[in-house]
Amino acid sequence: MSLDWIYWAISWVLLRWHSAWDAIGVSENAVLGTNWSWILAIIFLVVTLRVILFPLFVKQIKSQRAMQALQPQLKALQEKHKGDRETLQKEMMELYRKEKANPLMGCLPIFLQAPVFIGLFHVLRRLDPAKTQKTLYGWSVEQFESATHARLFDVPIAGKFGSSAAELARLNASGVSVKILAGVLVAIMIATTYLTSRQMILKTGWAEDPQQRMIQRLMLYGIPASLLVSGAIFPIGVVIYWVTNNLFTLGQQQWVLRKYPPPQTAPRLPKPGESAPRRTTGAGGGAGRRGTDSRNPVQPGKPAKPAGRFGRSKANGAQPEKPAVDTKALAPKPGAKPVNPKKGRPAKRQG
Repeated sequence: MSLDWIYWAISWVLLRWHSAWDAIGVSENAVLGTNWSWILAIIFLVVTLRVILFPLFVKQIKSQRAMQALQPQLKALQEKHKGDRETLQKEMMELYRKEKANPLMGCLPIFLQAPVFIGLFHVLRRLDPAKTQKTLYGWSVEQFESATHARLFDVPIAGKFGSSAAELARLNASGVSVKILAGVLVAIMIATTYLTSRQMILKTGWAEDPQQRMIQRLMLYGIPASLLVSGAIFPIGVVIYWVTNNLFTLGQQQWVLRKYPPPQTAPRLPKPGESAPRRTTGAGGGAGRRGTDSRNPVQPGKPAKPAGRFGRSKANGAQPEKPAVDTKALAPKPGAKPVNPKKGRPAKRQG
């Protein structure tokens, strides 16, 4: 099966974005050693793809929620048909059909992105001055020459970690610079690929179904590990696409998971005859002061014991506070002689 239609589609989107950035004044000349019109064209190729796939991404989240809700029933089927794998598979497929859950929906967006990645890889791999068919897939000679010399921090986007000396000479690039930038970008690509899978698994939880759990492990560990080897053959432009796609996925997943949160477990209800748990007072909370103190509960028919200073009772060893003195009651009545003599007055002599 020919993939030319994919190469044409990717080239069309990439060239349209490059023309758009050129039209609004993004210079073709390098700024900070970077031809931003081509870098932004690759970044917005990702944006275009993610906007198209967004409805499928939402369906993926909903399907994973449905699969998560079916975990108790799947576990019961595994216990019921233990040792009978054929019957277990039939029962599970019937359950999926009945509940309208698709276990493959979780991988569908990745499968749909694969042709785009392959197309971009093929298109950017052709950016070699030695190529003779420069107008293939709708490119003009001027666009081909411009993309061939496009750079990111003085490193050509057509270069890769494993570029040969002949390829580097045609691209007028330094092998050390290419390896350093490609190595850093591949490391970021591996880390962000791992984080996107980890973010989803932490929010949805590990599946009980062995097949689903195997897919989760493959996405979490297998794909990042494979990039450690295959990243050496990816052009830097393709790695830019992959990193941008991962960063976009991280933000998109965070938004969707917040909008469609995973089902929360219901709080445990008290058993028949079991009293509801008593609230304890918070440390200095206003509501806790008005509530019942667990350290000095008030029993029906008995007055509450007075609390000592700092809230400690007498039983805890604290001294009770002295009652307040009514100064108004001790004041002398108008016209009455003072009871005690004033200080400093000499005592009367004995005659």
